[in-house]
Amino acid sequence: MRAARSQWRGWLLRFVLPIAVAVSLIAVAGVPLLDRMLSGWFRSDVQLRAHLLMNSMQAPLAELVAQRDLAQGEAYLNRVAADERLLGIQVCDSAGHELMKSASWPKLVPCASAAGSPASTLQRPDGRAALDIASFAIDTPASGRLWVSLAHDLSFIDRRQSIARRYLIAFVLVLVSALALLAALVVRVVVGRWVRLLIGDIRNRRFVDDAASPSLAWPLLSRIRQTLREVEAQQRLEIDYRENWTPQALQHLAREYLDDTPILVVSNREPCIHNRAPDGSVTLQLPASGMVTALEPVVRACHGTWIAHGSGTADRDNVDAHDRLAVPADDPTYTLRRVWLSEEEEAGYYYGFSNEGLWPLCHQAYVRPAFREQDWIEYQRVNRRFAEVVEAESRGSQPVVLLQDFHLALLPAYLRERLPHATIAHFWHVPWPNAETFGVCPWKQELLHSLLATDVLGFHTRYHCLNFLDSVDRHVECQIDREHMTVTLRGHVCKVTPYPISIEWPPRWLAGLPSAEAARDAIRKRYALARDVRIGIGVERWDFTKGIIERVQALEQLFERHREWRGRVTLLQVAAPSRSRLPAYRALQEQTIAAVERVNQRFGTADWQPIILIAEHQEPRMVYTLYRAADFCVVNSLHDGMNLVAKEFVAAREDLDGVLILSTFAGAARELLEALPVNPFDVGETADAILAALQMGRAERLERMRLMRRTVKGHNVYRWAGRMLTDVVQIRQRQTLRALSNTN
Repeated sequence: MRAARSQWRGWLLRFVLPIAVAVSLIAVAGVPLLDRMLSGWFRSDVQLRAHLLMNSMQAPLAELVAQRDLAQGEAYLNRVAADERLLGIQVCDSAGHELMKSASWPKLVPCASAAGSPASTLQRPDGRAALDIASFAIDTPASGRLWVSLAHDLSFIDRRQSIARRYLIAFVLVLVSALALLAALVVRVVVGRWVRLLIGDIRNRRFVDDAASPSLAWPLLSRIRQTLREVEAQQRLEIDYRENWTPQALQHLAREYLDDTPILVVSNREPCIHNRAPDGSVTLQLPASGMVTALEPVVRACHGTWIAHGSGTADRDNVDAHDRLAVPADDPTYTLRRVWLSEEEEAGYYYGFSNEGLWPLCHQAYVRPAFREQDWIEYQRVNRRFAEVVEAESRGSQPVVLLQDFHLALLPAYLRERLPHATIAHFWHVPWPNAETFGVCPWKQELLHSLLATDVLGFHTRYHCLNFLDSVDRHVECQIDREHMTVTLRGHVCKVTPYPISIEWPPRWLAGLPSAEAARDAIRKRYALARDVRIGIGVERWDFTKGIIERVQALEQLFERHREWRGRVTLLQVAAPSRSRLPAYRALQEQTIAAVERVNQRFGTADWQPIILIAEHQEPRMVYTLYRAADFCVVNSLHDGMNLVAKEFVAAREDLDGVLILSTFAGAARELLEALPVNPFDVGETADAILAALQMGRAERLERMRLMRRTVKGHNVYRWAGRMLTDVVQIRQRQTLRALSNTN
């Protein structure tokens, strides 16, 4: 009961009181108008009565004056003045001398004359009640012109105005109360109905489409629903920003905290390559690169600019006058800025120092790194070229620059010279070796000093971060805070943090792909596989770190130990040619082809081959079709920063089937714990893992894949980029605060 009273009190205060105040103000403003209207009305009535009375008095009065019977005249005037409103009558000659008057004629009122008062005047003699004096001229044969004045008492107007005012106030109060109660009732009913509708909307569905209920689409209700939708969307972005990373959450982060700050992604590899075919036509190729797979969705989400080496034979023919290209062509969401290199520069910078020096140095695949002075000179020159382009594309002095990989290790230092206020993050996509191994590099101090010029330096795993800190500790004089993972060099602080890279979720290449069963049928038909043959898959660039030869040897050992699987298992090995002009890569390709031919000759038959080598680049949609068709996927890298093939395979398996065999030396092994772990150097262990995958039951496969998919979904590429950008934002905010402190 108390709650009900409180609610009604709230309704009264909220609706009744404002209406009452508004109407009362209107009434107060209307009272003077009413007084003037009544006063004018009653005066007009008095004046009309005076004219009528004068018309009836004119003849008798003229006769009495002609007889000079003043006593009889005053008696006549007293009889006429008996009317309660007519206070008195006065008769004066043309000279202004009083001839006669009624006994009730007010004192101090002078005679009217031709030069005297107008026909009707309003006077207040002696401060008493208002009088209306109406004066009329009468022409008589005996006395000439006479002036007759009639005095009416107007005090009745004040009385009637007072009565009318009280009635008006009473009427207004009743009207206000009625209107306020009616308004409160209507508002209570209508708003109550809207509230119930909105509560139903919120309980039953998150977003409301007014078009679905046009009868309820009132302007106010529609506006409330629109506001709820906007709040819902904002809250969802906030949740995604902290928990479920999506492209929208990444856009929200960039828009909310980086405003219009340019976001530049810089890498050697470009996201799309234009090549000219022998017939002169131009083909568009998406490179087989884990870095491109990870970064392309991020740049699309942030609408940034990607700066990369234009390596395609038709790249120059597909840019504008500023070497820019809107990407993707069918739905542009970001800009690709291509950087041109000469053959000499590409040979020294890319093939030489990067891939014959740093790549084997960082990967413990037991290929000796080669460091040549000329390659180092070209590496420096190309990194300076990239710095020039970044400065030109930055559109200001404080861009956010996200550098990628070992090809651009000197770029941070060069950018600090050109853009000292830029926020620079550098992600190292390959492993970082231990301090002793890194000490082999002749220019180790130059590389370390440059990398420490970044604000954020990221690696895939904490192990690689610690290796980097050990290298810095051994080769650079600086301050290292291992608790907070920071390095301070010459007053600049570099934050070293693990950011496990991933893929977009869900991969856009899955849209329109056939089901796992349909994909399996298509692959069997394409490669002439019998229906009872189990399919294994391996997808890599043709690189000595990927363990392709060890994979072939593991399959060979499986057939040696378990003859029952001969004729029942085929490995589809996709090996996209890479860096074929380097001797180590050419030798690897020759060794791989020889190993595949050996296994196929040993165990193959006329209608079955153990290994089918697909030695050409495959477009992403085809790769995902292969993932869906496979019974197992082998990722046995000898050393890898992350290896996104493992995550791509998991993402492709919406049917929750398939088994992942994963090297413990790949960064992905620290996240995908449900995969079958292998030591890729132990060929027998890899063979046993393949056998376990072939024999694993459906229930176990389903549960393993379910858990891995949950991991990849939660740790997608947007989370990777979001965490890095969050650290970038915090660093920019601290820099801004320090600048303000120094200014003050």
